[in-house]
Amino acid sequence: MSKSAAGFLILALLSGFIHFSMFEEAEVTAPLVGCGVFSVLFVLALVAGRKIKFDPVLR
Repeated sequence: MSKSAAGFLILALLSGFIHFSMFEEAEVTAPLVGCGVFSVLFVLALVAGRKIKFDPVLR
């Protein structure tokens, strides 16, 4: 897992935790939207990490 993917995962978890700890009654809040955005960015970072290959042998 890349550093950016790990960062997005942590941000998604933190914003989800903030939503559930502060806003129990509300359905859609800014932390919940942030959680969704960071989750999508996490998945995209995982996909991008698979596509980039490093070849240590320069030919």
